Amino acid sequence: MLNTVPWHYSPRSSMETVTEASPANWQQEVSESKALTLVYFWHQQCTWCRQLNPIFERLTQEYHGKIRFVKLNILANQDNREIATNLGVMSTPTLMFFCKGRPIGQGVGYMPEENLRKIFDFMLNTYQTCLTQSSDLRNYIA
Repeated sequence: MLNTVPWHYSPRSSMETVTEASPANWQQEVSESKALTLVYFWHQQCTWCRQLNPIFERLTQEYHGKIRFVKLNILANQDNREIATNLGVMSTPTLMFFCKGRPIGQGVGYMPEENLRKIFDFMLNTYQTCLTQSSDLRNYIA
């Protein structure tokens, strides 16, 4: 049976480990983040998001301090939709990894916890090189 309760912060869990993104804080929370950052694009009407939410919450606790977790409700307002659209998000749930503000990987759709754990571990093991093996084009664009 589907979990029909929308995902929410609980006092002992994700409140301290997940930041709610908005256009006002996107630059600070994602674009300027020095840590490997995972943005969870979701919305409350998304059935697959509701199934993913408890898994996401457990993984935020397990990977706290290793990955920076950010959520963006893409239906909260037009500006949130524009952020998602500009990044190519076409469906929910979408989990997108960023390194120094640049997208470096993503997963689309519901995935079992073990699959997500493998993706998280892979990104943790490889993201260190993303900064040294790529050119930041923002330095060349006026």
